[in-house]
Amino acid sequence: MRRIQYHQYGGPEVMRLEEFEPARPRSGQVLVRVRAAAANPMDRGLRAGAMKMVTGRTFPRGLGHDFAGVVEAVGPGVTRLRIGDEVLGGASIKASGAFGDVVVADEKAVVHKPANLSFGEAAALPTVGLTAFQALTKKGELQPGQHVFINGCLGGVGRAAAQIALARGALVAGSCRATAVQDARDLGIDPIVGFGFDPGALSGRFDIVLDTAHTLSGKEARQMLKPGGRVVGLHPTPAAFVRAALPGPFRVLVAQAVPEDLDEVAHAAGEGALRVPIARTVPLGQAIEALTELERDGTPRGGKLIITTG
Repeated sequence: MRRIQYHQYGGPEVMRLEEFEPARPRSGQVLVRVRAAAANPMDRGLRAGAMKMVTGRTFPRGLGHDFAGVVEAVGPGVTRLRIGDEVLGGASIKASGAFGDVVVADEKAVVHKPANLSFGEAAALPTVGLTAFQALTKKGELQPGQHVFINGCLGGVGRAAAQIALARGALVAGSCRATAVQDARDLGIDPIVGFGFDPGALSGRFDIVLDTAHTLSGKEARQMLKPGGRVVGLHPTPAAFVRAALPGPFRVLVAQAVPEDLDEVAHAAGEGALRVPIARTVPLGQAIEALTELERDGTPRGGKLIITTG
């Protein structure tokens, strides 16, 4: 078995494609033969040591979170999944390891893959889909007919959030680059403003303001709300948690592995209501080069980098 792993925290130069001995699934875990995995900014942050307090200092450490594949083994207490099931999900932050031939994940973070999705399409869903879904429904308390503003509506989470909100009967506005306005319009977003817009021009119009780009001040976001509206942030800084604990409209999301929520995301994708674009697909043997380019040059743009195995 092979996987991309590293023996110290650092930049892309610490990544190695090496043989490893997979762990046996423990209670509540499954072993999945990975067919496709998707890169996220979180992966490089973990590899760089941004969460050492959680990930620890035991090496080598596997890389990668989001995956799709086939269940090969189940641990004690697993009830929803069986050997042979086609699934999608995410490895834990502490364990990671999705960029490899097999990965061990908690059953609660894995759900059945819709039959009409490819493994690549399924692997692109977990992080962005779950984050968008929980931000809107759990923190934003989204209801049909509400008005939603997504700051950064064509980023990974922003695009997913726009599609989820529209599918649930909301009206969606958002901000994006001037060169991408048509892409946003094709999703059904209206009105569309550029980055650096004047929040005063949108004063009092929205039930939910979702800031995926982390560029709105609290004052600016609040200004855009209707009475009783909510501002949902995705950047869990200490200041954000303090603000969210105080009376007022502010909420901050730390996405959690909830199988019912991930299943909702998978179902939406299976029904065609949610699509995460794929920009490039590479085999595992070429993944380190592609991951390095993604980190160094920001390429590919416009969608996910997918890593395939087998």
